[in-house]
Amino acid sequence: MVSLDASPLTVSMVQVANTLPMFLFAIPAGALVDIIDQRRFLIAGEVAVTVTSTAFALLVWLHLIGPASLLILSFLVTVGSAFTAPAWQAIVSQLVPKAELPSAVAANSVGINISRAVGPALGGLLVVSVGLGAPFWVNAVSNVGVVAALLWWRPPSKPVVPLPAESFSSGVRTGLRHARYNPSLGATLVRTIGFFLFASAYWALLPLVANRQIAGGAALYGVLLGAIGAAAVGIALVLRSLRTRLGANWLLAVASIVTGAATALYAVAHRPLTAIVASLLAGASWICAVSSLNVSAQVSLPDWVRGRGLAMYITVMFGTLTAGSALWGQVATWWGIPVALFIAGAGAVIAVPVTWRWKLQLGEHVDFSPSLQWPAPVTTHAVEPDRGPVLITIEYRINLNDRDAFLNALARSSNARRQGGAYNCGIFEDPNEEGRFVETFMTDSWLEHLWQHRRVTKAEEQELYTVRRFQIGEGPKATHLIAAARHGLLTKDTSGKD
Repeated sequence: MVSLDASPLTVSMVQVANTLPMFLFAIPAGALVDIIDQRRFLIAGEVAVTVTSTAFALLVWLHLIGPASLLILSFLVTVGSAFTAPAWQAIVSQLVPKAELPSAVAANSVGINISRAVGPALGGLLVVSVGLGAPFWVNAVSNVGVVAALLWWRPPSKPVVPLPAESFSSGVRTGLRHARYNPSLGATLVRTIGFFLFASAYWALLPLVANRQIAGGAALYGVLLGAIGAAAVGIALVLRSLRTRLGANWLLAVASIVTGAATALYAVAHRPLTAIVASLLAGASWICAVSSLNVSAQVSLPDWVRGRGLAMYITVMFGTLTAGSALWGQVATWWGIPVALFIAGAGAVIAVPVTWRWKLQLGEHVDFSPSLQWPAPVTTHAVEPDRGPVLITIEYRINLNDRDAFLNALARSSNARRQGGAYNCGIFEDPNEEGRFVETFMTDSWLEHLWQHRRVTKAEEQELYTVRRFQIGEGPKATHLIAAARHGLLTKDTSGKD
């Protein structure tokens, strides 16, 4: 882009084009990942990426690329990556035991950063020695290896669920509800915004640092990206030790401060050595931050919603990168590249105390394995899966001396129900009968409620058990009501497990 239009805003828009698809498409992709076969989904997505990358390479080779077409093609190639990103994230937990998940995420990041270290350097050399189209052809052909690996891989088998698959629209809504009421995931998303909003500055403006401030070119830009990747790989080798010593929250804080220092160094870089030092600091801090945030998102999610929850993390991450890239490109246009980088560096440091109260998760004491203790409700007639909405009421009778403790426990369990897809949750007290309380919540359809039974984790089961222990006598008694149509249906479930 620098060779086509070197204005700061235009150059920063390349980063926007490479991150905006993640923001737009990750959430629907995450819903599909949780509903359909992940391996086949990945194969289809990577084939699409291969086709678009080949078209991109052909147009560059034929010298048919301008600033607008470069942005459009960058966007289209990344659309495929946006659809496959949640699936790539979700399958990590299928490859290793839970205890090894942090190391697996770090290893995954090492692979990405080895590519980041080697790829741009080779790309710069190919541009200089062969021509501008060469790295685009290499990129297109190399993706065939990814497709081949997916064809070879066989994921572990999953237990057969005797229920129809969720609909796409229902899957999206349920995923959004879960993300809204999952406090651990919410805290991770806040810290994600705090880091990537300011880290996006050097990614967006680095081509201009190499080209304008240092008067380098594609080769120097490749070296700087290679230094970022090399530092990330080096730190990843000791990342587990750093995480053990500092903890995830302090590791992210240190990474944010070092990112601020690296961004400020880019602002004053007029020689290659200064920019290389900044790149080494940026790469080291990048891997620490990304790994900490990724692990926190992974361990905050049960398996049934992993694709959608990680899609939310990806959406926030790349949405922040997109907005940040456009923001710092505009600031650089107004006041110059050094000023934009200095402001971003200061912001990265200030964000640490501002976001500190939102803690990253380690998942050490949370059991997200399925409870499998909730049988389907008993009905007098067969119910069409798409009928709804469904109103569930649960009647409790408690000792009034336990009222406050009961309501506090019920508030926690209601949050668990919302994470499982419920909405319009409420609790009502009978003024005519002391100690009688009725909990209510709704689901979109009968099928959604059946899925809700299967989503209850052992951790959530413990929360619901805490509520049920206040019950006096048998019960509590649950009742299911489906929105009345020509043939209404009242169903009851007296198991108390709802």
